[in-house]
This record gives sequence, C-alpha cells and structure tokens, in this order.
Amino acid sequence: MFVIPAIDLKDGLCVRLLQGREKDSTVYSDDPAATGRKWEAYGAGLLHVVDLDGAFTGNQKNFESIRRIREAVRMSIEVGGGIRDMDRIDKLLSLGIDRVILGTVAIEKPELVEEASKKYPGRIIVGIDAKNGLVAVKGWVEVTTTDAYELALRMQDCGAGGIIYTDISKDGMMTGPNIEAMKKMVESVNIPVIASGGVSSINDIKNLLQIKGLWGVITGKALYSGSLDLKEALDLAEKNS
Repeated sequence: MFVIPAIDLKDGLCVRLLQGREKDSTVYSDDPAATGRKWEAYGAGLLHVVDLDGAFTGNQKNFESIRRIREAVRMSIEVGGGIRDMDRIDKLLSLGIDRVILGTVAIEKPELVEEASKKYPGRIIVGIDAKNGLVAVKGWVEVTTTDAYELALRMQDCGAGGIIYTDISKDGMMTGPNIEAMKKMVESVNIPVIASGGVSSINDIKNLLQIKGLWGVITGKALYSGSLDLKEALDLAEKNS
C-alpha cells in the first residue's frame, strides 16, 4: 500500500480545509515546491496535488505552483481540481504530471473520462467524494443522488486507471478513515483504489493495511499537524507489502 502525502493549493499556498469548506482553511506553507521536496526526502514515491481554486470554480488558478512542484521533485505526481476538459488534461500531462484526477466531470461528462482514458491509458484517475455513500461534486458543495459504488463501476467501464475515494465526513477531522466504506469500494471494482480522508495517526495506517487490495492512502492534515510521521507510515506500509 502506497502512503501518499497531499498538497492542497489555494491562492498559490499550501493549505488544508476542514471538511472541504472553502472558508475553513489553514495555511501551512507559502512554498509548495519546498513542501514537495520535504515529503520526497522522507521517501515518498507519489505526491497528491489538488488545485482547490480549480475544484471550487472550475478554473485552475495554481498552474504555476504545480509547475514549480514538478520541477522540484522526481517522484510521481497526480493532480486534481478543476480539470474538466481535454485541453487541461493535455496541458498537465505535457508538463510532466504523471496522472490527472477527474472529479465533478465524471458525473457531468463521463464521455470525457472515456476519451481521456483511451488517449492516456492508466493515467486518468477518477476522484469520488462521498457523504453517506452519495457522491458530492463541485468542491463538495453539492451532494448528488448518485451512489458512489455505482459511479465507480461506471468509471471502471469508461477505462479509468483507478479510483480515489474520499469520505468527506471524515476529511480533515482527524477522526480516522471510514474503514467499512473503503473496504466496500475496494471490493466493488477491479481497478486500484486509493483511500482519502480522516487519517490521523499510525493506527489509521495499520487499520487501512488490513483492507486486502487497497492500493494506497492519501494523507494531508495529519502530516502537517505532526500527528503522523510520514517516514514511519512509509516504513510500516513497506514492511506489510
């Protein structure tokens, strides 16, 4: 299981939100590239980057910060947030980003997922954010009537290379991930699933490692607050691989 540090970008700064609320943000760094180098130095092999301005507005505003992060590290980078057309997918992948994450557009334009997945096999990941099993979109502002597990199956059929599943009731709350929901998602599809939301300690990593077949886990706030040591988490995951 991969342990994946997260960098959330807002106005060019490295921040974290509380349950996805735009107004409840805490700034952790004014140098996201340096933050990326820090996590790479701990041994991370994959970095998760989200353009929060893009997620809320549909227009990416942190492209320059993303470019600087890409230039600063050698590890793989996946980027999400406001990527809603092929031009933006092309632009990010041509920049050297390894994988792009499509969220809201997966519901609104599933044909884009299919088109992009054919053009870039294995490099298109679908982010499914859910509350009580129902998909939330547009930066978690709107909760739909779409079942998260059914959407995951549809995205698998569209050729998606993986699913990032976030339980937004847990995200940023430091209360531990929703283990049952993650287990159900892993069992629902045949493509890689990455867990996101709620990781607060090394015990949460241990619990997630019990989910057979879980590909990875994204952690953000726990790293920035110091409640989770990235190197310890990476070592534990490697020991159990």
